[in-house]
Amino acid sequence: MFSDRAQAGRMLAREVVALGPRDPVVLALPRGGVPVAAEVARALHAPLDLLLVRKIGAPWHRELAVAAVAEGPQPEVFVDRETLVMTGASEDYVQREAREELREIARRRSVYLRGRPPLPVEGRTVVVVDDGIATGTTVRAALQALRRRKPARIVLAIPVAPPDTVAMLRDEVDDLVCLAEPADFHAVGVHYDDFHQVADDEVAGILDRFEAGTGARRATLA
Repeated sequence: MFSDRAQAGRMLAREVVALGPRDPVVLALPRGGVPVAAEVARALHAPLDLLLVRKIGAPWHRELAVAAVAEGPQPEVFVDRETLVMTGASEDYVQREAREELREIARRRSVYLRGRPPLPVEGRTVVVVDDGIATGTTVRAALQALRRRKPARIVLAIPVAPPDTVAMLRDEVDDLVCLAEPADFHAVGVHYDDFHQVADDEVAGILDRFEAGTGARRATLA
């Protein structure tokens, strides 16, 4: 369906622009969401920042999310209770892993944004962008943490996700844009011709180029 993340971002941008968001700021979920979000932010003439969240995998299967933790003044830990019970993981395990993942979140903000502080979002329309969603565990943690920052409106914009995940996430946001909801969803990457692993330096480079092309982010907020 999508040739790469940039093309998906341009398609997504048209739908988000049509919503007419007022005073928008775009937050990308790294790493794969950054190339998508850059296209959306460019179309909206909006500043681009990150919403950092980390999955907490099961002890015996790290790709299976039992919880997720998102950055913020009060970091948000969202636990998928059903999966937690199914895997036998404990609350203590989740808390230990959350502390480790918060350290990784701090590292990533330093590497990706060169020490630039998070953009203020209070009273603004926040457009949260990823390259696709499978179960929604990490995104729910991110959205719950974002609510604490008091945005006026939250728009979740994604190229592809399964129908049940989209239905679940509609209750978490004010608007949701999803370009494709395949009933036979298997994985996000199946829907891209180019779904390469996005490296740290690619993320940092996109953010640096976006910053240089749009001027100082603080001037945008003046």
